[in-house]
Amino acid sequence: MRGHIKKRSTWQFVVDLGPQPFQRCPTCRKRYWAEGGRLHACPRCHGPLEDRVERRQEFHTGYKSKREAEEELAKVLGSVASGVHIDASKMPLADFLRSEWLPAIRATIRPTTYSSYECHVERHIIPTLGRLPLNKITGAHLNVLYAKLLAKGGDEGERPISPSTVRRIHATLHRALKDAVRWNRIPRNPADSADPPRAIGFDREMKIWRADELKAFLVSQRESRIYPLWLTLATTGMRRGEALGLTWDDVDLETGRLSVTKTRVLNGYETLLSTPKTKKGRRLIALDPTTTAALRKFRTQQKKECLARGESFDEKKVVFLREDGKPYHPERVSRVFYRTAKKAGLPRIRLHDLRHTYATLALVAGVHPKVVSERLGHANIGITLDCYSHCLPALSEDAASRVAALVLPD
Repeated sequence: MRGHIKKRSTWQFVVDLGPQPFQRCPTCRKRYWAEGGRLHACPRCHGPLEDRVERRQEFHTGYKSKREAEEELAKVLGSVASGVHIDASKMPLADFLRSEWLPAIRATIRPTTYSSYECHVERHIIPTLGRLPLNKITGAHLNVLYAKLLAKGGDEGERPISPSTVRRIHATLHRALKDAVRWNRIPRNPADSADPPRAIGFDREMKIWRADELKAFLVSQRESRIYPLWLTLATTGMRRGEALGLTWDDVDLETGRLSVTKTRVLNGYETLLSTPKTKKGRRLIALDPTTTAALRKFRTQQKKECLARGESFDEKKVVFLREDGKPYHPERVSRVFYRTAKKAGLPRIRLHDLRHTYATLALVAGVHPKVVSERLGHANIGITLDCYSHCLPALSEDAASRVAALVLPD
């Protein structure tokens, strides 16, 4: 380990880091140094990589005087000797994200999370910041990105992106740059000094059905095969994926309870069974007698269908199946919901809005927010109160009337 100082247009110094292991792609000649983790194939051309060791030098320029360069050289040599030196690489952010970060974390996260990260990187981050050197990115650069996304989306012609989506893009960048710090690529995380848009609850106006509208929908679907699914969603506030991930061993028809332990998620258009993201997402939900009876009848129907197909009934099978014994695709369920609601002459809402409808009706009916929060699987009661704050004024007025009736004279 050594270094030397020289004068060109400005004073500069070179640090010799000695032999360093790296991987090289013989096809595209790209080098991948060891700090980013060992790769199994070239992220660019997907070819095999060769293990190499090569002398590595680091160049620092732009010092006004020889003394300033000498002082900085001493600091760099000291940090190299102590093992805390940050490589002053000029690797573009795009190369770091594509070639090092995404391949390194792929096996450590859920496939759906990886798809989300990859979409954020390719569609929103790289088009604006991809050419910037990793060690030159600042919080100001990230703020410019967020302002652009909020104003007109990632590319020309796109719609503006909602604040909640921009916050998720910020979370992706923060995670990537945090890993860059851990891998000694940069000394600090510039995302810590950025200002993503504040969380403001729901970005879009929440649309829900009144109690009579929900009742009319359920009555119109009472004879349909998918009616037990609509009833379960309407009376429990479950998410679409949670309901479609239910298996019969999760449902206790004797006690009228079901356990949320799985969820059916989308990875592209393919579906897979996963687990809830949070501890509160794994929960026990009590069922009302009507929903329990509908599920019991549906279970009997499925047993008869299995017998007709020459199959045995399996307790580990998904609850909500089509007549051919295959699970519903989540997007298909949403499309069927739109069509049936339109046919019933009801206002257009999303399938997810059945969850909001349930929560709103429960709070207006006087159910304690803590109970509603637990049934919905929210991480804490604050999320419930923030999401459904539109219910609070009516509840507050009711509370004021009740207290006044107790303490005020006639």
